[in-house]
Amino acid sequence: MLQLTSLYRYPLKSCAAEPLQRAVIDELGLHGDRRWMVVDSANGRFLTQRLLPQLGRIRASWQGDDLLLEAPGMSALQVLLPDAQSPLRGVTVWSDSLQVPDAGDAAARWVSDYLQRDCRLVQVPAGRARQVDTRYARPGEKVGFADGFPLLLIGQASLEDLSARVGRALEMLRFRPNLVVAGAHAYAEDSWKRIRIGSLELRVVKGCSRCIMTTLDPLTGARSADREPLQTLKRYRERDGEVYFGQNLIAEGQGVLECGMPVEVLL
Repeated sequence: MLQLTSLYRYPLKSCAAEPLQRAVIDELGLHGDRRWMVVDSANGRFLTQRLLPQLGRIRASWQGDDLLLEAPGMSALQVLLPDAQSPLRGVTVWSDSLQVPDAGDAAARWVSDYLQRDCRLVQVPAGRARQVDTRYARPGEKVGFADGFPLLLIGQASLEDLSARVGRALEMLRFRPNLVVAGAHAYAEDSWKRIRIGSLELRVVKGCSRCIMTTLDPLTGARSADREPLQTLKRYRERDGEVYFGQNLIAEGQGVLECGMPVEVLL
């Protein structure tokens, strides 16, 4: 039987994962996932572990509607959810430009001090979210600050197969999924088109192309000297110049997911 075995949220884009037993799926995907982001203060360009591996050592968690930030060597900071009067800042995520609320000077100082560069912290309300690429999504389907899609699923057997090929156990969190499914054969998710978890139906819309972030240890931020697992993935998961591992999903409506729920492949 296929089963949902893990749920992960990343409240701050590129920060440490927040494991969950239960998660609400709202209009932007997993509630609270990648709704906050660090940007360059000069140009509003998004910042991630690709450039700043130490971002992965920031622990961000929800405290009601607010955000709690913690990091090595830093005092914890509670950041209030920006309100309707908060100033807007122009930011860029890949090719998308949008205006979103700035979280204020105290939050900017905290992330700037930790990252040792001039940054701002921003938040995306649902009304200012981005349209998902309409080659794969319907008009009106939105995403927050995730790279491109609301949800990412990886099969446990796929990770185990990759680990065997690399020759060492790999952490699932290198690949930053929201949903992990066990009980299927390796890469079975590549052929899925539509699944149901509990009462919620989800469309499997596009394979997830992978980058240098997969070579970072999810706990320390250290980069693997042998460029694994990206080197191995390139040998058997490359297509049209991109390396794929995992599948992007869009939920059909809203609902609740819990670890242990059965997963049904509908198509």
